[in-house]
Amino acid sequence: MNIEINSKSYKIEKAVATLLEALIYIKENTEPTLGFDYGCKSGVCGACSVRVNGKEKLACSYNPQDGDRVEPLKYYPQKRDLIVDKASQKELLKRVKASLLNYNKEVLNTQDEVKTQVQSDCILCSSCYSACPVIEVNPLFAGPFALTKTYKYTIDKREGAVKEHIDVIQTDGVWDCTLCGECTLACPQGIDPKTDIINLRNISAQNGYTDPNFGNMSFGGGFGFDTNGGF
Repeated sequence: MNIEINSKSYKIEKAVATLLEALIYIKENTEPTLGFDYGCKSGVCGACSVRVNGKEKLACSYNPQDGDRVEPLKYYPQKRDLIVDKASQKELLKRVKASLLNYNKEVLNTQDEVKTQVQSDCILCSSCYSACPVIEVNPLFAGPFALTKTYKYTIDKREGAVKEHIDVIQTDGVWDCTLCGECTLACPQGIDPKTDIINLRNISAQNGYTDPNFGNMSFGGGFGFDTNGGF
């Protein structure tokens, strides 16, 4: 089996169950300087996320095929080979205030825990971030994982400052998403950032915000009436 890493072809001369095993084989037998990240080897830590044939995958979970093209995640500075610098993750989470801001002493029941269980499963692999087309045109966009984590705290009944979470995602945030769903398709944990963002828009509206793009939309001409001239 042959796989391509950053346009360079490598031959794997043994059976491998995962892409991570293939990368380790290449490092041990062909390219000792090959750089890639991994940790748990079981799809939990998110360290080994890469792009395979243009789609984000966890190397420890993906079953490689002959001719696969492997590249690093997009939008992060490339350190070496498949290694990217994710240091900006922490700053991004700080920017959207993805933590409890005003703790209310509340006892959580099973239903409360289920509410945020899916969002809590985020492993910060950045697959959704790399898959997001908005970041390509707006690098300041908060991105899917940050907005999903924001949503988690807006529905946590222990949070006494929901509006503060909402206030900080109005610019380069919740309204900039195109709702394409690429983030949802990319998530290895089954999280649905697209729906979380839709829910954040609803919460934003409840707090007095509206889509800033709405005022730029034209409803005349093509619909056969002039918005300034009455019906």
